[in-house]
Amino acid sequence: MLKDIRETPREEYAEELRKRWTSLLSYRYIGRNHGSMNTGPIDNTVTLRHDMRNAAGGILASVLSITCPGGAGRSDLQTVPNPVIQSCQILDDARDVKKIEVVDSILLRQGRNMDYGRAKIVDADNHSRVIAYIEGQSAAIGDVPPGLEKMPEDKIEVVDSPDLPPLWEIFGAWKRNDGHWVLPELRIELASPDAALHIGPQHVTLETAAIDAASDLVGTDLLQVQTYHAMHLARGKIGPFRVDASADNAGQGRVGVQLALVDEGNDDKLITSAAVVFRRAD
Repeated sequence: MLKDIRETPREEYAEELRKRWTSLLSYRYIGRNHGSMNTGPIDNTVTLRHDMRNAAGGILASVLSITCPGGAGRSDLQTVPNPVIQSCQILDDARDVKKIEVVDSILLRQGRNMDYGRAKIVDADNHSRVIAYIEGQSAAIGDVPPGLEKMPEDKIEVVDSPDLPPLWEIFGAWKRNDGHWVLPELRIELASPDAALHIGPQHVTLETAAIDAASDLVGTDLLQVQTYHAMHLARGKIGPFRVDASADNAGQGRVGVQLALVDEGNDDKLITSAAVVFRRAD
């Protein structure tokens, strides 16, 4: 099992954080640079690729949620953060958008242990074109040594192509014979520094399972997420992690899916609850 960074001696903390941050797949594969963590020019943009779109050509909610996790809050250089709520409302499916950008990132309130933030995601080439609203809540679950410094960005260069594997495959998810989507046992590239399943693979797998459940119900996968809401209830510590999904046809071209992500290796502990509302895009 991975070691929780909160158990790391203070003199080893900076190097351990660097190891965890540069091993984490979520932001590096999506192409999201975080100025709060990385040295170099501030860049709040993400270039969209084929694998970041759904079957209808619209943007995936998981890509938006990884691009902007929670709106604003304390970074890993300031505390040991833990996500609580992620809310994504999509205004524009961004079919012809080449690059998105996070703007108006605001820390609405910072308590002793809780941060509340919001932001907009826009077309990087046309800021008047709003793609999504993001709101989030996160918790500070541990202290860090003073004086931690930013780290060089460790990019993964992904060449865009129609043949790129789907994001769920990159994050190691698959659909089992019992019909459930699952993530593998926890490993370093899927884990946050506190040795818990990171939000990136969670968002990707939850959206994948939601699309699967919704398309089974309505007979098409030409669906676009309108709202995505996730509540992180506990840390996913062992795995494999199973998604339970239930879809409801709302009529008027809409379908909803409720999801639960459980840690099968930890007595089926519920770690995340989520709800997705789609509109038909065919």
